[in-house]
Amino acid sequence: MTEAIISLGSLGLIFGVLLTLASMAFSVEADPKEEMVLDALPGANCGACGYPGCSAYAAAVASGEAGIDKCPVGGPKLAAQIGAIMGREVKDQAKVTATVRCRGDNTVAKNRYDYEGIQTCSAANVVAHGFKGCSYGCLGLGDCVDVCEFDAIHINDKGIAIVNEENCVGCRKCVTACPRDIIHMDPGKEFVHVLCNSNERGAGVRKVCAEGCIGCGICERNCPTDAIKVIDNLAVIDYDKCINCGLCAKKCPMNTISIG
Repeated sequence: MTEAIISLGSLGLIFGVLLTLASMAFSVEADPKEEMVLDALPGANCGACGYPGCSAYAAAVASGEAGIDKCPVGGPKLAAQIGAIMGREVKDQAKVTATVRCRGDNTVAKNRYDYEGIQTCSAANVVAHGFKGCSYGCLGLGDCVDVCEFDAIHINDKGIAIVNEENCVGCRKCVTACPRDIIHMDPGKEFVHVLCNSNERGAGVRKVCAEGCIGCGICERNCPTDAIKVIDNLAVIDYDKCINCGLCAKKCPMNTISIG
């Protein structure tokens, strides 16, 4: 018995030494800049940067694979901090936030039937193309709300999703969660926005919503910078050309375009 114990103890000691030597031989020295970037990151691990979490993003920044301004949670201030760590210059970027491109709340939009199924947009969207009269409209059941970690999007008392731009960090989770593709990342409230996502012809839009885009082209004809075009029956803004004069919003007969 004593010999067996000594033998097992000796084997354990040998294996322990071998494992220690192996870990020393194959260890990878940590990049101090990677650790500094990781310490600077907010630790949200939301994936909005395009990487699985903050650790992966920090490693990508340290290796030069990723830009220093990809964390929407930290924003420009964090980008400047990471830039100082990495010795890289930060380019000024306009803040983008989620925009719900739909004005069809329950006061202006019609429903086709009463839905009593699973209370999620994803589930409702597959039942006869959704209960909303407009097949492009917000269903208001909150899939976007459920994935937002920053309390930036809610369903209002009129049954439509609205965004709190002050809280929105641009993580895009609500964009992915929406089964109708009506949430987009747009410049912030200083710009005008087309709050409709329908490609139906005007007559079809009027039947189901009092504030949907009818593709009439009045906005396009009145824009002084050629920044808005009607494409596939829907007004689309080119923000590189938009000067935010607000003429398109003022001229829109359907109240579809918002100012700020």
